[in-house]
Amino acid sequence: MDIFAKTLIKLHILLFLLVFTKLGIADYSIGMGYTPKYSDSFNNFDYVNPSAIKGGEIRLSAFGTFESLNPFLLKSLAPTGLTNLVFETLMERSLDEPSSSYGHIAYKYILAENGLSVTYYIKKNAKFSNGDDITADDVKFSFETLISKDAHPQYRIYWADIKTVKVLGQKSIKFIFNKKNPELHMTIGDIPIFSKKWFEGKKFSDSILDAPIASGPYIVDKYQTGKYIYYKRNPNYWGINEPTRSGMFNFDKIIFKYYKDMTVALEAFKAGEYDFIHENHSKRWARDYSGPNFEKNLIIKEELQHSNNAGIQGFIFNTRKKLFSNKKVREAITLTFDFTWSNKNLFYNQYRRCESYFSNSELSADEKPTKLEIDLASELLIPNYLVRDKDYSFLNTDKSIRNNLYEAKKIFDSLGWDVRDNILYDTDNQPVEFNFLLAQKGFERILAPFAHNLKKLGIKLKYRTIDLSLYQRKVDSFDYDMMVMSYPQSQSPGNELIAMFHSSSSDKKGSYNLAGISDPNVDKLIEKIIYSNNRDKMIVASKLLDRILWNDYYLLPNWYINKHRIAYFDKFIKPKNLPKYYEPLNYILKTWASK
Repeated sequence: MDIFAKTLIKLHILLFLLVFTKLGIADYSIGMGYTPKYSDSFNNFDYVNPSAIKGGEIRLSAFGTFESLNPFLLKSLAPTGLTNLVFETLMERSLDEPSSSYGHIAYKYILAENGLSVTYYIKKNAKFSNGDDITADDVKFSFETLISKDAHPQYRIYWADIKTVKVLGQKSIKFIFNKKNPELHMTIGDIPIFSKKWFEGKKFSDSILDAPIASGPYIVDKYQTGKYIYYKRNPNYWGINEPTRSGMFNFDKIIFKYYKDMTVALEAFKAGEYDFIHENHSKRWARDYSGPNFEKNLIIKEELQHSNNAGIQGFIFNTRKKLFSNKKVREAITLTFDFTWSNKNLFYNQYRRCESYFSNSELSADEKPTKLEIDLASELLIPNYLVRDKDYSFLNTDKSIRNNLYEAKKIFDSLGWDVRDNILYDTDNQPVEFNFLLAQKGFERILAPFAHNLKKLGIKLKYRTIDLSLYQRKVDSFDYDMMVMSYPQSQSPGNELIAMFHSSSSDKKGSYNLAGISDPNVDKLIEKIIYSNNRDKMIVASKLLDRILWNDYYLLPNWYINKHRIAYFDKFIKPKNLPKYYEPLNYILKTWASK
């Protein structure tokens, strides 16, 4: 799980009022709120080199361990790269458009005129790694397996509006919806497809270390849990000449080596044990990327611009806990974090403070509510007092931390809490203290000054780094007081918001609603965003959602950066054009090639 800062720069994009999809007409591409960039007869994406030579290998690092070759389970960790390299979807998302998909395993779809179903048609040449044709039965099996109780609950949340699935023929399948949802026909196109034979004679949850039978460009070659995994190109890969794969996945072999400590991993990279690294740690980027291989230009250090919506990263308050169920307590603790000091002394001024749940995007609410937000709140019967200015007071860099701590103390005084012998006690005469859940040791240096400021108010913050497997189990079962989490957002947010912030996910183990948000007003706005087929109205709903979430202090906002920091040995050929919206590892594996 990537818990560090996400990056972005603001874009201006051409907006259309209606979703491009033509109801009741067969189509190849989908664009949410705009015309897709590529025609139905396109040859390749602009961010690839269609003439790239296949061959060579790339060695990469991974953090922690893995326990399973099934990436769809809740209770086990899968190896890095498995989902993107081995599994494929009906549609392929474009990396240089806000929200567009193009036919991949499917060659067309038809959205019903009433918007209550979509039918997908599978390409005749689409095959699994064992040579079997991909059929509608396999798609149905994949869907029903992923929404079963054995799979990760995120899939049940994501496709909750799908009522049933009907196989129409060997190569055609129909998804029937509970109600109209403007993006549901697109999100079901994201379903990873696997063969029924993968699980013959056993339960889905029992298939732990059996190699997947899927359709991707790579197959698992060999592995040792917690040590390494090798992926090799499938020599009979069905999609090598498809436009959605032209110039992509050019390495013959992809190797991930596992490390328990990121400092050790960096030294291993500098020594040449692997070829590419994506750095999320500002101190390491500023001070540790040096040495003989850098001086000889054998290693290239580079910052890649991108246009991702940064969403938000922050210290999550678990509101299921009594201490953090009170918004005023969350506000007071938020005041104690000194971002200005941390950015200067820990981050080498590389970051910006998050100011929104949709940081640095057109979905971010301004400080004062607009008339459109006020009108929408009235339409949805959201109380007027919630449509107020965004509270930016704690972000004010002109204020010293002393002033913020004073404001925090006033809040605790108003609650009737008092300090005795340098310990803050609540009205139940209990000392105020809490634990912070950590999986990466590098974050301890960030928490130390935070703990120091809390101590000035009489609050004890306890933290330690734990094993990744135990960490994931605690996260999935909401067994934490506070933790760090990032919520990256797309340019067109939708069903994923349910898993993040909707009350229906607040108590579902494994969901991403880590704060335990359960607010009917938030629910109304999420549903408005999902079910709107008018982008302008979706933006207004997003702004109002941002305003309400922000003012309720569900997390202490962290930071973001508008670049990807990478380093790599000079042994690769890159395409000329960068995509707009991408994560670096996915981009590298899809588009780079060996020299």
